Order: sequence, then structure tokens, then C-alpha cells
Amino acid sequence: MFKSVYKVFVIFLFLCNSLLAQGLPTANPEHVGLSSQRLEQLKNTIAQYVEDNKIAGVVALVARHGQTAFVEPIGMQDIELKKPMNKNTIMRIASMTKAVTIVAVMMLYEEGHFLLNDPVSMYIPEFDSMKVIVESTTVKDSIIAAERPITIYHLLTHTAGFSYPWNQNVGQSYEKEKISAGINYLDETLSESMKRLAKIPLVHQPGEKWEYGYSTDVLGYLVEIISGQSLSDFFHERIFKPLKMVDTYFYLPDEKASRIATIYGYTFSEGLVKQPKHFTAYNLEFAPYYPNDNRSSYYSGGGGLCSTVLDYSRFLQMLLNGGQLDGVRLLSRKTVELMTADHLKDKYNSGGFGFGFFINQDLSDMKRPGSIGTYGWGSVYFGSYFVDPQEQIVAILLGQLVPDQNIDLIRKFYVSIYQAIDD
Repeated sequence: MFKSVYKVFVIFLFLCNSLLAQGLPTANPEHVGLSSQRLEQLKNTIAQYVEDNKIAGVVALVARHGQTAFVEPIGMQDIELKKPMNKNTIMRIASMTKAVTIVAVMMLYEEGHFLLNDPVSMYIPEFDSMKVIVESTTVKDSIIAAERPITIYHLLTHTAGFSYPWNQNVGQSYEKEKISAGINYLDETLSESMKRLAKIPLVHQPGEKWEYGYSTDVLGYLVEIISGQSLSDFFHERIFKPLKMVDTYFYLPDEKASRIATIYGYTFSEGLVKQPKHFTAYNLEFAPYYPNDNRSSYYSGGGGLCSTVLDYSRFLQMLLNGGQLDGVRLLSRKTVELMTADHLKDKYNSGGFGFGFFINQDLSDMKRPGSIGTYGWGSVYFGSYFVDPQEQIVAILLGQLVPDQNIDLIRKFYVSIYQAIDD
């Protein structure tokens, strides 16, 4: 009797563990065509930046052929508390949220709710009759009517005409209207913020050029309108739960709050310092204790999520697999191909650009190892990821460093991964 009960208990534990997936299956590096010895060079490169006191700590992950071959926490999650980084450390991922929002949009697109060339004003009337700031030889910063409506396609490719507060033409207006980039507190809903954004002129005509900005937050609001759910609920029910992403949230549950990494900043004058409760960098307002304090109902589709390398690797592997993971399909293969194609040609200033991703188009332009068709993006908190379909690689580097003085660790991270390929 006892053996039977014990056997059932073991099976139950196994099923629970399989349901609460932590990352991808693991493999020996050599099994997936990577060199263990050369991956040590990647570890040593990262460790040198920690030793030089340029960053408190990071977690790095490299997966190939659907299996994690390298996941390495290096340095400290919190220096003052002497808490080391670990592979389950939760980090604010800022603009790495954008890829999740775009997947949500494309899921609704596949369901037939809209077409990409639809004006966004069909669903959010406030974005009808937009104004545009233009440079003039006689009157600086003149404001004229938009020549064409903002489309969903414009939002997906960052050609709508929205920017971020670092743009001098609209920065003060964004600040006055309290438009959040998802990195500080805003005690309201996404709907309220986006309706105020619609009052601010665009920085260029829709479709005219690429300008990084609040486009993905507008897309997040579009998801809320079409689905009838909050962005948080849609993410959890339609993306995180199916993909078994168990540690990805806008606002952390109390029991997980202690796992979030502390934000540090690096300056040439002061070195590495813990950031205060409120600070400004890159013309953006940061609240380092977000999202643990003052949880609200504001869900920034452009920058509000927290996650782990293990969770985010499952999301990226879904994309690499053409929209499915472990038998769960979120998108069709053809939709992922559309998302990761170059849509801007010469409008993007560095290679190609898809639906929220850079797209590698020319190895000579990159001036580092890589593959044509690789796509990815990064985070203002010092994070980066890329997906290489040719080499079947998913790579993620997460840290919490603002500002970072443009230290070149992320660029070396890319080089260190490709030098480890051994097949």
C-alpha cells in the first residue's frame, strides 16, 4: 500500500514539475555543437566586467537546437545584501516587453480582428486627425495636419511618428502629459495614458521614417480594446500560461518580490552605485523599486514587464520554432516570417527592421560574427537578446544597470557566443 501511494506521489511531483516549466530542456554544450571550453571564455568575459566593478551582475543564457547549453549567473543580485545572482533572478526587461506585445497583436491579427493597413483610429478614435511637428526655415517646430492616418503597420515598424522623452521636440509634452515608458509609477490605466498621447503632435509624418517610441504602448492598448481584457490578463492567459512562463509579470506577487535584482548605475566619476528611489537617465524617469511598490493597473506594452532568462528563453524559442513550443502554437510559421522580415530597407539606420526587431542584413555592416536573418532587441536596463534561425541559437543577457556609459559587454557577448560554435 505504501509503495503504491509513494509511486502516485512521485508521478504527481513529476507532472507538477513538467507543468511549471523552468526554461528549456538542458543539454551538454557539445551535444548541440558548442564548445564547453570556449563557453568558458564567455563566462570569463562577463566576470571581468563584474570584477572591474562596471556592473553588479548578470545572468547569461545560450540555447541551441531547443536546448539550453549555457546558463550562468555571475556577480550580485544585490551587493549591499550580499545576495548573488542566480538563474531564477527576476529582472525588469523594459523594451524586451515589446516583442511580447507584438506577438499578442499578431495573434489577434491571425484571428481576423483587423488588417495591418487599417488606421488605428478605427479602433482608437482619439488617434484620428493627428498633427505633426515640422522643421521650417521660417518658423521652427511648426505644426501641420498629418498627411495620412497612422496604421497598425506603422505602429509595428515604429514609423508612426511617436518618440520617447529624449526627443527635444516632444519631450516636454510627454512629460507634461505624464506618458509612461513603463519604468516608473503611473496610477491609472493604459487607456487614459494613450488618449493623452493622441493629443501630442507626431515627430514626423506617418510612414515617413523610423523613430523609436511609444508605438508599442499604443499596440498594447489596441490589444486591450480588441480582446476586452487588460494587457496583463491577455499576456498571462494567452501567452505566459501556454508557454509555461511562470516568472513573467507586470507587477510581482509578494512571494516573488525578493527575487528582483537591484538597479545600479555606472558613471566614470562615481563608478558603480546603487540607484536612489527616483532618478533620471537618458531623459527618462526611473523608479528603481518599481514594480514592487504601489502596484497599479497600468500595463506598458512597450516596457513594463519583469522576467527571467529561463522564462524569456521559452518565449524566444517559440519564435524560433515558427510560432510554437512543446505542442502549443501561438502563431503560424508564416506570420513569424512576416514579423522577422526587413520592412524598412533604408529607413532604419542600422541594417534591417521588422516588427519590433532589428534584422541582420549584411555581415560587413555588423562588423562581428553572426548570420543574415538574425533578429533581436534590448532593454534600457541593460539587457539584450537575439535569435539566429540559421544557427538555431537563442541568446539572452540580463542585467540591471542604468546608466551604463555604453560599456561594450553586450557586443562582446555576441562575439563570445559565435566563437563557441564547434560543429
